[in-house]
Amino acid sequence: MGLLQQRCTGHLLCALTLLEAAGNLALMLYALLWEAGNLVNLPDKRIGFYNFCLWNETARELQCLEYKHLQVMGISPPGVVLSRVCVYTCLVFSIFYPIFVAHVMCAVKREGWKAILIILIIKMIILSGGLGTFLFQTSHWIHPSDFTGGFLALVGTQALLLFQILTATMYLSWAKYTHPCQSPFTEGPIEI
Repeated sequence: MGLLQQRCTGHLLCALTLLEAAGNLALMLYALLWEAGNLVNLPDKRIGFYNFCLWNETARELQCLEYKHLQVMGISPPGVVLSRVCVYTCLVFSIFYPIFVAHVMCAVKREGWKAILIILIIKMIILSGGLGTFLFQTSHWIHPSDFTGGFLALVGTQALLLFQILTATMYLSWAKYTHPCQSPFTEGPIEI
């Protein structure tokens, strides 16, 4: 019974990792492709990684500002570009991540799961850094009640990344105690 329970626990953690990766990818695709990177998409305001549009009372329409106008308003174009690169790099990682997870699951090596944990932490850092940089730059024009689906999807992505880090850590802990005589540097057992 114990062997079956250990095997099921390992498979459950692997399946959970793949489900979390699929959810992460779906949220990132929604936020950055379907919503076009817009964190605020209201009738009087559209602010995102590629748009900065505010309502113009005289023209009675949304007016999208160019980079030279953003500089006058105190928004750093290099800061916006850096945040865009960070967030969209996380999307690229999310696209290829399930393939890497499937490969590691087939090989069943602890070193692969350590690499998964490192990739997840890197994704968390660059997504947090990109989103934080963008929000810091545009905080004067965005109120918390203005956020729409794109922002909520990115926050959901952050939460799923935390769950993925927790799952990978649990898998490493599980693998350590199910194979206690295995050396971390070799594939075989330690000779006693």
